[in-house]
Amino acid sequence: QIPKDPAQRRVQELALLSKQLQQVHPNVLAKVLKQGTVYQNEEIVVINKPYGLPVHGGPGVKNCIADVLPILAKMLENMKAEPLHLCHRLDKETTGVMVLARSKEVAERIRLLFKTRQVEKTYWAISLGDPDPTEGIVEIPIVEKEVQSHQRHYKMTCAPNYRLSPEDGKVVKIRKNRNAASAVTRYRLLASSSACSLLELQPITGVKHQIRVHLAYGLGCPILGDHKYSHWSKLAPQKLPEITLKRLKLQQSKARHLPLHLHAHRLSLPLGERIDLVCKPPLFFQKTLKRLELDIA
Repeated sequence: QIPKDPAQRRVQELALLSKQLQQVHPNVLAKVLKQGTVYQNEEIVVINKPYGLPVHGGPGVKNCIADVLPILAKMLENMKAEPLHLCHRLDKETTGVMVLARSKEVAERIRLLFKTRQVEKTYWAISLGDPDPTEGIVEIPIVEKEVQSHQRHYKMTCAPNYRLSPEDGKVVKIRKNRNAASAVTRYRLLASSSACSLLELQPITGVKHQIRVHLAYGLGCPILGDHKYSHWSKLAPQKLPEITLKRLKLQQSKARHLPLHLHAHRLSLPLGERIDLVCKPPLFFQKTLKRLELDIA
């Protein structure tokens, strides 16, 4: 049943985004990933990860990337191919460049490159509001905390080493949180319009949900469609500005269907020579850019 109204059609499209991938046969999923292959050589296969597809299995997960790696390897090479290996992870809602290795040894080598920060990662995100200043580095440690609200849940959050003194507004160093991981994100504004921004992000460290937390709690510009990190104390759909809703042809009551607009745009891997891997954003991301008139030169 396809609604006639374009706004309702869009909502339906968004609502179906990740549902469909959870319902297909593993062979169909492997085929989708094969079609999304952006690069391969004798050591690696690089895919453009679809939205809403978890990398690992878990409760309530029917399909994940890890499960179809043996099928994908056979589709790409031949029936005798070894399963592919995961080298790093992306959040379920994040799209874009994902590297798979053809052997255990190569996977180990690439994992080490990630661990020792030799991989250059560039993400694109659409955020609410403009960061001030328009480019810079967010360097605030991140820690996981339990949120006390009507539903107990856990979130990553900033654990700053400094605060402003209430007496005179001076910067005071505070005691480090022992459990916090140091986190550094470089950011730059590419375009802004309709109360939103297109940002280019380079995470220097790789802490869980780092970009989402640094944007929401460090810069006060949560990612569009990030319903988890748009509020601290509650689990509720993101509140969107009037102009954004109007341009997206959405009602606030349907904002919960808006997907996370975070895309792993580029990876630069030093494997012998540097391999530059680029994935263009998914269709829903491109449509949002167009609707919000976020034009990138």
